Amino acid sequence: MTESHRIARLLIVGPPGAGKGTQAQRIVERYGVPAISTGDIFRANIKGGTELGKRVQAIIEAGELVPDELTNEIVADRLGQSDAANGFLLDGYPRTVDQVHALDAVLDAQGASLDAVVLLEADTEEVVARLLKRAAVEGRADDTEEVIRHRQEVYAAQTAPLIELFSARGILVSVDGLGGIDEVSSRIADALDGKLSAVK
Repeated sequence: MTESHRIARLLIVGPPGAGKGTQAQRIVERYGVPAISTGDIFRANIKGGTELGKRVQAIIEAGELVPDELTNEIVADRLGQSDAANGFLLDGYPRTVDQVHALDAVLDAQGASLDAVVLLEADTEEVVARLLKRAAVEGRADDTEEVIRHRQEVYAAQTAPLIELFSARGILVSVDGLGGIDEVSSRIADALDGKLSAVK
């Protein structure tokens, strides 16, 4: 196991449009861990027509959010798979303090805990401008400025308690998410390397 492939149990959070998906991919390549996104798991199960997929699809089609209990069950199952033994990068979960406690319980049972939480920070005005530009290029008529700003507000309200919690635990790593992709990747790598070497 190389230095960059040590055990790393990570979580990435950031506002819509901050480039979280791109940076998540860079992190999993660097640390050799699987990316675990609840959205991807839901979509894969729906596409595969699994029992879980049918349950999730019915909930989504009813315009409701997938309940914590089901989401926790899915993540617990995924974290128990062999490729997650040497770490993982969670994206899109946990979204609530209750989900954090559920995750704590799963990891605690494995004698583990989260090593670091990467918070991609980005100025709201910059992100709104970036998303409006993307909407125009991709022809997303639904992505109006009002809709984009609402998503930012929802994100801020939802994640504030989580950020406070992870900060109190001393595992939060804040990184400026604005700039070139390589530049942001480099900032994340430096911050994570410092945090992970302190953890071990």
